Amino acid sequence: MKMVTAACFVLSITCSLAQKTVSFADSIRKAYHIPEINYAVVDANSTLEIAALGRHSIALTDTATLNDRFHIGSNTKAMTAFIIAKYVEKGKLKWTTKFFEVFPEWKKKSKPAYAAITLQDLLSHKAGILPFQGENDPVIPPFKGTNSQKRKQFGAFALTLDPVKIDENTPFIYSNAGYTLATLMLEKVSAKSWEQLVDEELNKELKLDVQLSWPENQKHRDTWGHSFENGKLQPIPSTFDYRLDYTEPAGDINMRLTDYAKFIQLNLQGLGGQKNYLTPATYQFIHKGIENYALGWYNIYENGNELSTHSGTVGTYYTIAHIDRLKNKAYLIFTNSFSPDTQQGVRLLMRKLKENYGR
Repeated sequence: MKMVTAACFVLSITCSLAQKTVSFADSIRKAYHIPEINYAVVDANSTLEIAALGRHSIALTDTATLNDRFHIGSNTKAMTAFIIAKYVEKGKLKWTTKFFEVFPEWKKKSKPAYAAITLQDLLSHKAGILPFQGENDPVIPPFKGTNSQKRKQFGAFALTLDPVKIDENTPFIYSNAGYTLATLMLEKVSAKSWEQLVDEELNKELKLDVQLSWPENQKHRDTWGHSFENGKLQPIPSTFDYRLDYTEPAGDINMRLTDYAKFIQLNLQGLGGQKNYLTPATYQFIHKGIENYALGWYNIYENGNELSTHSGTVGTYYTIAHIDRLKNKAYLIFTNSFSPDTQQGVRLLMRKLKENYGR
């Protein structure tokens, strides 16, 4: 009887905490002009809190739900590295495999400085590949063919460009193009396109319901991303060509928060020593094996904490994930806008979630 009473007491506290967090989150959403926020706190095996607040668009009355999809931007990188890790475990690649071992025919036309770059160099942004983040990029030739064919042409082009210097002061250069090159290695050894691999591994194997590009908001009721133009949020339809060009494996997935939480829980389980899609040793390497930026995750040690963190945006959605590796909890926030206000609102909500659940 005492155990039942204690359990009911804990449940009551949790429900009360969630209600207060929801109220706080919605006040943040309104104060910082964020059309929709979905957020969750999870541990390895359960969801401690989850909520959907707001509207699909500032121009619509559609109410937010947990079925809503969000473009996760560069949080795609962790999923691409995750799939590649499976093929490393299968023995198709090694983390230390050199790019030109897979594409020896490309070496002659590439810059000599790239001769020894490896798979893990590309995934940890230590290969010196130009960023290709949409600003001050070199002019990209108009490549033709399938997505895989265009990625190959883009990859070969990127390797003809002078590298960015990596040194003690600049331990890594964040590069979307580097993730394209890593994906080319995966496509070559698997004889499958990145699109096929996303569907086979994330959808069919793990049942995560991942889709590519924008959430479809012209045929279905779903989220609209919002850009910040002339001091105002502007809703963006899914038909808008935002031109990620050939760096899709670095940032072009959309999904529901509920499914993303399942992906994060796989990582939490692995970090806790449990084998699932990958082995515990692989999860340790993905998150902690390389300083500063590991494989799809910033690897952070500060104030006695160990964190794996990442954010993602293409200028219209903003998503963020913080994994507390010592307490085995994760804090996830999805929004459908990107502006200085959005970023500040998300920072405040993240701080609140950690205050409530970080014990």
